[in-house]
Amino acid sequence: MKLGSQGSAGSDEPEINLISLIDVLFCLILFLVMTTTFTQRSVMKLQLPQAQSEAKADPGNTLVIAINADGKYFVGNNEVLKTDLASVKDAIVRVAGDDRKQPVVLRADGRTPHQAVITAMDALGQLGFTRLAIATAPEKRQ
Repeated sequence: MKLGSQGSAGSDEPEINLISLIDVLFCLILFLVMTTTFTQRSVMKLQLPQAQSEAKADPGNTLVIAINADGKYFVGNNEVLKTDLASVKDAIVRVAGDDRKQPVVLRADGRTPHQAVITAMDALGQLGFTRLAIATAPEKRQ
């Protein structure tokens, strides 16, 4: 009596079905992507100049112009590739649109060349912006 044979149809190889595992992982990835909140983080770290004045509340619809220590401009989240007045004005117009009454916050690094700050202020003045604030850090208490 022969109980088992080498070529019988009853011998099954164990296998792992990966299709259902891939489906579950795909659903998890979709869930994580859809529920993740994307916050606006600062592109660069600035060392703001210090001042003793009180901090005021920041209005919601504010145009932010940042200038790093090397004199490079960032309007909103976009870097301005050239540092001449015309390029800065074009970048401001692209981000701000036609709204010239919105407040503008100028965030210049404490080590920024003075000319870079004046160029940004000149561009804003020529475009008709009148509400300008310069961001500072609170003075360190000893």
